[in-house]
Amino acid sequence: MKLMQFKVMTFDVVGTLIDFESGVLNAVRALGGEKAAKATDDEIFEPYKRGRDKFYGRSSLAMKDVYLSLANEVGLRNDNATAEAFQLAVLRWPAFADSIEALARLRKNFRLVAMTNADRTAFSAYSDTLGNPFHDSVTCDETGCAKPNPQFFAFNKGRQTVFGFKQSEILHVAQSQYHDIGVASELGYTTCWIERRQGQQGFGGTPEPKAVTKPDFHFSSLKQLADAVDAELAGTVATATAA
Repeated sequence: MKLMQFKVMTFDVVGTLIDFESGVLNAVRALGGEKAAKATDDEIFEPYKRGRDKFYGRSSLAMKDVYLSLANEVGLRNDNATAEAFQLAVLRWPAFADSIEALARLRKNFRLVAMTNADRTAFSAYSDTLGNPFHDSVTCDETGCAKPNPQFFAFNKGRQTVFGFKQSEILHVAQSQYHDIGVASELGYTTCWIERRQGQQGFGGTPEPKAVTKPDFHFSSLKQLADAVDAELAGTVATATAA
């Protein structure tokens, strides 16, 4: 299987392109007080995930309640001003160091489509952070559901069909085994796992999947994916020249 056989790359955004784990950790430690500053990653991520489960609404609105849930559970600073500051920080989560450059390279050869559980407001902020690389985007506002719900993938499949692309021409690129790789594989998509946490224990700020699904392609960074595409292109040019 070759990467260049695909015409569309669909991307999970938060966790794959946007480093939400660093964003969460840095904001909690900066805002939550002395105890928060000394907390381990897991001491922050576990109550964060429980809070997100309780407040699963639009990310541009619900994350202040997620913070308050976390803060009340762990015993951190829990006033409304701090929660509002955490909400604002969510819109400023950084891109991974390789995301912008790799997306720019991939855009030269593929239709790039964002598939994100973020709402349209939050996604607009992330897209701007990434240099607005996408040809198309689908958020929870359009689908009315969130991954791993198969209806999210069905919505985007129908949308890309309107533009003339078949499911077999789509490569789904994501970090989350729970939200993306497992369900996409079950639905017959070709998948590319960007294992951002390679070499680290656990699943960090992402829910643990029932099982780890073997993807069709597997890289530890988006740069490695872009490099692999460039290597295929170079091989094609070299073969053509030799012929």
